[in-house]
Amino acid sequence: MNILKFFLPLIILLSLVGCAQNGRYHQSHDTPPEVVPKHIPTIDVEPKYEPYAAANLKPYTIRGVNYRPMSTGKGYSATGKASWYGQKFHGHLTANGEVYDMFKMSAAHKTLPLPSFVRVTNLANGKQAIVRVNDRGPFHSSRLIDLSYATALKLDMLKTGVSDVKIDVIHIGKNGQKTIGTQAIGNLSTETVVITKDIYIQVLALQNKSQINKIGSALQTLYQRPFNSVFENNVFKLRIGPLADEADAIDLLSHLKSNGYPSAYKVYD
Repeated sequence: MNILKFFLPLIILLSLVGCAQNGRYHQSHDTPPEVVPKHIPTIDVEPKYEPYAAANLKPYTIRGVNYRPMSTGKGYSATGKASWYGQKFHGHLTANGEVYDMFKMSAAHKTLPLPSFVRVTNLANGKQAIVRVNDRGPFHSSRLIDLSYATALKLDMLKTGVSDVKIDVIHIGKNGQKTIGTQAIGNLSTETVVITKDIYIQVLALQNKSQINKIGSALQTLYQRPFNSVFENNVFKLRIGPLADEADAIDLLSHLKSNGYPSAYKVYD
C-alpha cells in the first residue's frame, strides 16, 4: 500500500504529460467516422432568432493570422470552396462552447458571428442544406466554410471532399423579419424560410438531345452551375439550375442573354 501511494502521483503525472503531448485532439489528421450510423438525419436546421455570443465577436489569431468576426451576418453571401470535418473533432467543444456532432447539420466559418444560420448550395449539383454555424474554421486560405459530415452527405460531397459552394446567411431579427443573403423575405409569421420552388434558367429548346447535352456541359463548365434537359412537346429543353436564389438567377440570365442566348428566361419548378 505504501508503494502504491508513492507511485500513484507519478502515474497521474505521466498520464497528464501524455495528454499534453497528444494535444487537444487524439488524431493528428481528420478522418471519416469510424462507425457510420444506418440512418443519418439530414433535415435542414430551422432558422430562428438567436443572440450572438459576445465572446465570439472578439478578434482572434490562429497560426499567425488575425481574424475579426463580423458584427452581424445580415446580408452576407459568398462563393468559395467548402470542405467537411469529421472524426478528429467529433465530441470536442466548438468555438461556441457546444459539443461538435458530425452527424448534425452544422458548420464552421472564420468570421461569421456565432451562432449563424446559413443556406449552403453545392454549385456542382444544385443541392442545398441549411445549417447552424457554431464553430470557427476552416483555417485554410482557399476554403470558405467547413461542413459537418451530415451536411456533406446531404450535399453529396463526401467523395470529393471539397466542393464549390454559395452560402447565404439566413438572418432572423428580433421582430421576426428575415433575410436570405441580400434578399429581404418578410416576416416569419406569414412566410417560411425555405424557398419551396427551385429556380432554373431555360436556355433553349432543340430536338437533338446530344446537342443539348453538349451545350449544357459547356455552360456548366463556364458558369459552374448544373444543367438538365426536360423533354416536352417533342423537344428537349435545356435548363441551368437549380439556382441559389432570385439574385443568382437574375445575374446568370443577364450573362446568358449577352452571350448568345437572348431568348433565355427564368422558370420555377
